Amino acid sequence: MKLLVGLGNPGDKYAGTRHNIGFMVAEKVAEQFRISLKKKGFQGVYGVGRAAGEETTVLLPQTFMNLSGASVQSACKSLGISPGDLIVVHDDVDLPFGTIRIKPGGGHGGQNGIRNICTVLGRNDFVRLKIGIGRPEQGELTSHVLGRFSATERSQLPQVLDGAVEAVVAILGEGVQFAMNGFNNKNLLETN
Repeated sequence: MKLLVGLGNPGDKYAGTRHNIGFMVAEKVAEQFRISLKKKGFQGVYGVGRAAGEETTVLLPQTFMNLSGASVQSACKSLGISPGDLIVVHDDVDLPFGTIRIKPGGGHGGQNGIRNICTVLGRNDFVRLKIGIGRPEQGELTSHVLGRFSATERSQLPQVLDGAVEAVVAILGEGVQFAMNGFNNKNLLETN
């Protein structure tokens, strides 16, 4: 069993914000593989099905980003998830918009959802798919992260989400190393 967690904040107020790009990717993966996200449990909403040939639970924690660890720990314990089978999708301000990076473990890089998951699980050896949202040229970081995408970004968002979904499918179906080779530091907005 694989556990795919998309990070974000629940509620209409946060829908469509940069911080919720993890939710968006997980929802698109679920949609692609016809996994219904209607079950309530693990302090989140989730669905179970097959994705890229793997039995997969897709989870959207409803605890708010900074407390994601409680939801992830609950699902990991209940489902018997081992470290390499946990994949967390989240926003990253240190990557430019349109860039993704896959990382098997490491620090939290200032991402509070990842920080909380590491703290609650007591380990950091899980797979992360970081999706670049860029840093603001000026203004406050929090309002940038919790803000909505610019008009330009919104027009490019479908391409970014599709590329991130492809990366998740590669992780699930081919493994982390294969996915890292194919997607790390790739600009999803550049056409081949």
